[in-house]
Amino acid sequence: MSCTSCSSSINGLPLGCNNNGACGSGSCDKLTVFDWLANMALPGNQKPFDVVEVRFKNGRKHFYRNAKNLQICIGDVVAVETSPGHDIGVVSLTGELVKVQMRKKKVSPETEELQSIYRKASKKDVEIWINARGRETEVQKKSRLIITRLGLKMKLSDVEFQGDGNKATFYYTAEDRVDFRQLIRELAGTFSLRIEMKQVGLRQEAARLGGIGSCGRELCCSTWLTDFRSVSTSAARYQQLSLNPQKLAGQCGKLKCCLNYELDSYIDALKSFPKTNIWLQTEKGPAIFQKMDIFKGWVWYAYKENPMAWHKLTVEQAAQILELNSENTKVHGLEEYAMELELEVVETSNFTDGVGQDSLTRFDRPKYKKNRNKGNRNRNRNRNAHGNRKGPQKKKK
Repeated sequence: MSCTSCSSSINGLPLGCNNNGACGSGSCDKLTVFDWLANMALPGNQKPFDVVEVRFKNGRKHFYRNAKNLQICIGDVVAVETSPGHDIGVVSLTGELVKVQMRKKKVSPETEELQSIYRKASKKDVEIWINARGRETEVQKKSRLIITRLGLKMKLSDVEFQGDGNKATFYYTAEDRVDFRQLIRELAGTFSLRIEMKQVGLRQEAARLGGIGSCGRELCCSTWLTDFRSVSTSAARYQQLSLNPQKLAGQCGKLKCCLNYELDSYIDALKSFPKTNIWLQTEKGPAIFQKMDIFKGWVWYAYKENPMAWHKLTVEQAAQILELNSENTKVHGLEEYAMELELEVVETSNFTDGVGQDSLTRFDRPKYKKNRNKGNRNRNRNRNAHGNRKGPQKKKK
């Protein structure tokens, strides 16, 4: 997550890098690009690329032209052109890899819309920038109170101040169109700022704020994922997942983007499986598909008259039965194929001692409790054998 999401102390300082959002190490690896061309020199008579990538709060990045040929490196804090005033950001990428990033985001290097870099940020610029960033939390809390009082159906997710402290961008989410003209007048009068309202989607909101997913890692959208493809419930059906909204939905409330990661592999694997709507014709009656195991290549069928008794088959066995059915031939029953599969599993489950191990289940042996009485008897026998036993006592007359 970015520096603004790091755990903070009582004074509001992050406990990690202590940079208050001015992290020069790549914003805690949030949507960063490794510059693998940094140690390579350019060919002779070739000028360095005059466009650099500048990062702002929560991974927001833009391209700026270095018209003044400043000596800029990754991690430098620069003042860039904006309308109105200027903004402060951190250089995240320079050199030839900027061309790749511009091509990825479909931005032409020859366009005149690229704004320029004014200068490297001075000490005064950085102080004004840090003071403006420190006001964001308080402004966000008061703005939410104003939104609640006006009764607007919108959610204010984040506030970002401009580097000179004269303008603030309010990011919000809403299902319907919102008339926030009265809201802008009250915000401008309360905070004495230029106000810009920007609506974002639920996935863009989760990407800006960051968080930890159900897998235990940081959200993909806030670390490396920039291409938000549509995710449908058919992706979960192909992967044989239960359609549980609580498990399939991410922090944004939409279906998880990771459902698309292995979808192509599942679709290729399912090409060899029989269709689920085709019945197997046997002499004991038609058999209906019940479930499948894509990783092991198994399918389960049950007779229509006895749906509780399932029979496990391999994909090859099911394809063989379907091929016989296409020739108007019915098999005797599924029990024969299921027995063949069970024998194959038993034969292949025998392990051999290939690396000198005693047994694969040597740690599973139950621990027997020692019989204390038996141990006492053994100690008495040892004493008798060494002559420690006392002689017979004389009877008193």
